[in-house]
Amino acid sequence: MLEARNICLEVDNEGESLFLLNDVNFCIPRGHFTAIVGPSGCGKTTLLKAIAGIKETTSGTFFWEGRDLAEDGDFEPHEIGYVPQFSIAFEELTVDENVESSARLRVDASEEELDELIDSVLEETGLSEIADRPVKLLSGGQKRRLALAMELVSRPHILLCDEVTSGLDPRSEREIVELLHQLSLKDGRIVISVTHSLAQMELYDSVIVMVRGNLAYHGQPDLMVHYFGEKDFEEVYPKLALREPDAWRQSWLKHRVDYYQRLEQRHVDKFTSAGLPTPAPSAPSDAPDDVPQPSFFSQFSTLLKRRFTILFRDRTQLWLQVAMIVIFPILVALFSSKGQEQLLHLTDNMGTDLAAELQTLQAQAEVRARVGSAVSGIIMFQVILLGLMGSNNSSREIAGERLIMEKEKFAGTGVGAYLASKLAFLSILVFIQSLWMFAFVQYCWPLRGDITNHFIFLLLANASMTAMCLGISANCKTPDQASLLSIYLVGFQLPLSGAVLALPEFVEVFTQPFISAYWAWSGSVKGGLESEVLKAVNSIVQTSFSEHSLCILVLLAHVLAGVILTYVGVRRTRWE
Repeated sequence: MLEARNICLEVDNEGESLFLLNDVNFCIPRGHFTAIVGPSGCGKTTLLKAIAGIKETTSGTFFWEGRDLAEDGDFEPHEIGYVPQFSIAFEELTVDENVESSARLRVDASEEELDELIDSVLEETGLSEIADRPVKLLSGGQKRRLALAMELVSRPHILLCDEVTSGLDPRSEREIVELLHQLSLKDGRIVISVTHSLAQMELYDSVIVMVRGNLAYHGQPDLMVHYFGEKDFEEVYPKLALREPDAWRQSWLKHRVDYYQRLEQRHVDKFTSAGLPTPAPSAPSDAPDDVPQPSFFSQFSTLLKRRFTILFRDRTQLWLQVAMIVIFPILVALFSSKGQEQLLHLTDNMGTDLAAELQTLQAQAEVRARVGSAVSGIIMFQVILLGLMGSNNSSREIAGERLIMEKEKFAGTGVGAYLASKLAFLSILVFIQSLWMFAFVQYCWPLRGDITNHFIFLLLANASMTAMCLGISANCKTPDQASLLSIYLVGFQLPLSGAVLALPEFVEVFTQPFISAYWAWSGSVKGGLESEVLKAVNSIVQTSFSEHSLCILVLLAHVLAGVILTYVGVRRTRWE
């Protein structure tokens, strides 16, 4: 049995207290199908999220099977399923692949057991015939069925559904409600569905009516219109506006005992008519207290495999990656010819022809300027392009799937496994991008210095920007916001690096530590070029270079800062 006792949720509204939930009380037995209805803004979804533990209540307590969820521990991941208002599955994957991914992240079982579970859930939700169909080709009703299937893999005791019939045609709506009704008959499962629609009320065992955070009614659907003194369901909402919400709550408290007695009898009749035993009020005492979650490695491998599958299925993103990897090095190579000019050297003994010596000196200065400018520019060009690749790699990586991540965390996916899968995926991407940039440009424009050092800094330039943009993505509300901030971050790299114009000292002190392009450029120049080429670069660059060991440490610090920022963002719960 699920019981709510004096549930309140109070928030501050411009200095005044506002009750989103006000002293809500109800009891829902096992095997029960309940609708939560009411006008817009009445607290339906808030109540559902409070049951799930997504929203923290101000006071009051939920009890599950006699267990105080506040004192004795919240729901175990396998005990509860939550279906958000809109379908949140990966559209590049098929129905079967989405359900399989959900099962592997939630259920610790053998391959044979997982296959049987997946087939059973697909059959139960009517998705078997379209199991191989990509999600992007599904209808609205089919996507709602898929959302249910992804929750049913853990066989939850409580299934919470938020507006799962919203936007559906009448036939599809009824099919979903009938499916939810059937699900409540299995394993003593409680199904609670938030809905705006007052159609198909006869399929529900009970209806909770909310009005501005107050519970105004909880009883049989056929008695609801009688309680409110109306002829049909559609007239109930206008009737609610005629009295204060607290007055409705007080009125219900006076009548609830009588209505609950009738509700109990209806609940027994439901299972009797279906030829099934009525579920006991509480779970059997020998029921397992805990169902082991899949291991860290199991969740990590599932997430990583899924991410690569999505990459190869998403043709737009895949071709963008390929285009950047192929075209960017070619752009660098186009500007590399001047960097190969040979530097001229003056002889030790000055000749008698001063005019000739001055002409040689001027020619040497011109060549040195061309070489220094070309080498410095080519290295910075590589660094900036790899920074742009890093931004493209990760700016939308977490923000673009935030709701899916929250649902999977809610179902028991570990934060560590999720973060590790992202870091592994991006590390492989960063290595391939950096290696190809280095190899192609090195072939077209052999670096006049330490090539190993140069590759290390190209790799760190990409990795640092990828990590920082991943941190931005993990802490932004929307993917567009994350993309915009990441673009700004890349855009400031060149002007604030000092490679084009030296910054004023008072500005440089504050900005330079945060500009990864400077440290990658500086480290590659200072620790990787031949001495004569380095002199040529110094002759045209006013910015001072830092030692390459310091540059490595700073770039590694950028990577670490991005990972920490990502971890903080992933740990935060953000459903809206």
